[in-house]
Amino acid sequence: MSKKYSRKDFLRTGSLAAAGLLLGACGNDPVERKEVVVKETPFDTLATSDPVEENFDVDIMEKEGNKRYEGFRLGFNKRFDKYPLAIALPKTTAEVAEAVRYARHHNYPIAIRSGGHSMEGFSSNDDGLMINLSDMDSVEFLEDNKIKVGPGCTLSNLYDHILPKGRIIPAGSCGSVGVGGLTTGGGYGLFSREFGLTCDHLIEATMVDGNGKIISSKDDAELLWALRGGGSGNFGIVTEMVFRSHEAPPNMISHHFKARKLDPDRATAILEKWMFHTQNLPHSCFSAYVLNGGTLNILITNFAGEDNEGVESFIEGLKGETDEYKKGERLELAKKLKNYYGSKIPLNFRNSSAGFYKDFDHISGCIGTVLKSIIDNKGMIFQVNTLGGKVKDPLFANDSCFPHREYDFISEIQAYWTEDYKEMGLHQVTHDCLELLKANNINAQYFNYCSVEFADWQTAYYGKNYEQLREIKRRYDKDNFIRHPQSIEL
Repeated sequence: MSKKYSRKDFLRTGSLAAAGLLLGACGNDPVERKEVVVKETPFDTLATSDPVEENFDVDIMEKEGNKRYEGFRLGFNKRFDKYPLAIALPKTTAEVAEAVRYARHHNYPIAIRSGGHSMEGFSSNDDGLMINLSDMDSVEFLEDNKIKVGPGCTLSNLYDHILPKGRIIPAGSCGSVGVGGLTTGGGYGLFSREFGLTCDHLIEATMVDGNGKIISSKDDAELLWALRGGGSGNFGIVTEMVFRSHEAPPNMISHHFKARKLDPDRATAILEKWMFHTQNLPHSCFSAYVLNGGTLNILITNFAGEDNEGVESFIEGLKGETDEYKKGERLELAKKLKNYYGSKIPLNFRNSSAGFYKDFDHISGCIGTVLKSIIDNKGMIFQVNTLGGKVKDPLFANDSCFPHREYDFISEIQAYWTEDYKEMGLHQVTHDCLELLKANNINAQYFNYCSVEFADWQTAYYGKNYEQLREIKRRYDKDNFIRHPQSIEL
């Protein structure tokens, strides 16, 4: 039989960059990298009662014979080279539902891509269907300062639409990240301590489940709870999100510290001092400790009108520990954020969550060895970012399945390479650091910085909420069509 598809005539290609800092693998200059092969669970043949149908209006690019396929299959992380049998490019919720029915008809497992930044390539697959949501990128203002956003909208696109109107949704800084994946995994960044996580401001969602049925969170409060931090690619495809927005700060200022040629003892001592002084920062501030080989960068951003005593105390406390201090210019918020958008060009990298921390004592037993590994291996980066503040709000905790709110810090290990032969060595360094942290009881991890090395990922990502998420999976995707190597299990 012949298949009939509609076609489009265009192709969309699609950390902290300032001061050489990297946030969430969105740096602008790769430091050096190769490829981890993720072995996916075999997809069992499933019987389906769906009608036999071969005409689908949704734009579908098959692996064979489609000139656009190659551009759409590639993601932001160049170490993954997956080949779905087909890629769907829907524009509407109805077309997403049709894409799911296409997958069920052909018995294809489904991977979901909003921005393509999955740290382990979970937003694509081999021998299945990738549903690419990049065309679903609209931003619409609703009454009462609510904003409806498509899952394929990138952060830069979101900010371009809402900041000129004086509104903000607390989110990250990497401009090419998709809002859909960011939100369902939690979402933190420069504004989290003042406003909370991105998922805390999700007040309504539309989702297509594993049967191709369109679901509204207005009809299932537990579904909204699950979508607030329950991870992406688990039990449905989110097609519309409605957020509560805040009045946007008019401007932002940054402070930068640098220390060079560090040994492990000095890097550890500065980390301890940094973690201590962040306790006094106002919630309008974000700070990051970024060790790149033997060079340390520390950043503070502040969108309050003036730096207060806590900020001045932080600056004075760090000046004596570092080699260089520079105060940035206070700029209009929209202009300042562009400094942190990071690379638009795909990179060779690996980025893994390195745990949530309560304080320095939490990591004191192993952090010196971890930092030594970073210093000794070119291409490695260790980063710790501030949490706390509004992230700890008990009201948000009750309404969200994000389980890691008691921590004041979130960390990540990054590896970058440009020459393939260096990749496996950097993977080994990452592995050794993750094993050391685990041996020292660092067990809570961030899904948006996923790693296939987390054998106990179920509790590492979701804590005590995992069993409840399994029930939701059974409700909306009992045949397990929507899946990746660390998706919620039946």
